[in-house]
Amino acid sequence: MVTLMVARQVSVGRVGAVVGRNVGALRSGASYWLVLVSGFFEPLLYLLSIGVGVGALVGRIPLGDGRVVSYAVFVAPAMLAASAMNGALAETTFNFFFKMKYAKTFEAILATPVRPIEVALGELTWAMVRSSFYTAAFLLVMAVMGLAEPWWALAAFPATMLVGVAFGAAGMAVSTFLRGWQDFDLMTAAQFSLFLFSGTFAPVGGYPPVLAAVVQVTPLYHAVELVRGLALGRVEWALAGHALYLVVLAGLGLWVASRRIQRVLCS
Repeated sequence: MVTLMVARQVSVGRVGAVVGRNVGALRSGASYWLVLVSGFFEPLLYLLSIGVGVGALVGRIPLGDGRVVSYAVFVAPAMLAASAMNGALAETTFNFFFKMKYAKTFEAILATPVRPIEVALGELTWAMVRSSFYTAAFLLVMAVMGLAEPWWALAAFPATMLVGVAFGAAGMAVSTFLRGWQDFDLMTAAQFSLFLFSGTFAPVGGYPPVLAAVVQVTPLYHAVELVRGLALGRVEWALAGHALYLVVLAGLGLWVASRRIQRVLCS
């Protein structure tokens, strides 16, 4: 019922107008293109240095279905999931916070018929444009390097979009509670911790039991498992559970973000 009520309040045209404003800002800012392009190279360098370089020392990694793959093949899908996360969070945290807190962009937008939920959806859509740029380029690199079959790489792309939506919505929700730039230190620390301990570089089964239990409730773990499963052709029912987790995170984040925008800027 709540979902239907929200859907009736949303205008695709007004959401598109929010996206269009971001497109206009992109065209007028050459430096933004540099930031956009540079964000692709971080996970690529991790892949080359750790996946390929350290992988020569680690050797091969056993998968849950009995297959044994090279360390680079194991790490590459995790870097892909992390790339989707980083692309979405970069847009819905730093940029979102600046537009809400300092540039007063959202206050100007809300002076028009655009509603808070449409602002949130527009910003999330724009974050997905950025995230999909990273993931599509990274998938191409994976296919060229032989780290994923082309068809399975295509199958993994929708999963990366879901990862971007989930983290983008969560990033917006968290950003509405931040008080200043200093709070981003905590967010960066949390993001980096997720990156290191979500089964990204080693199977979670090798972690101590307590740490493994903590990792398995974190969002990047589910993102990594979903993307890795599809990229490596491991289609199993557990993937549906990982996808459901991300869908719930996306819905909750979007709901909190729209409510907070209304409370902070419209009260």
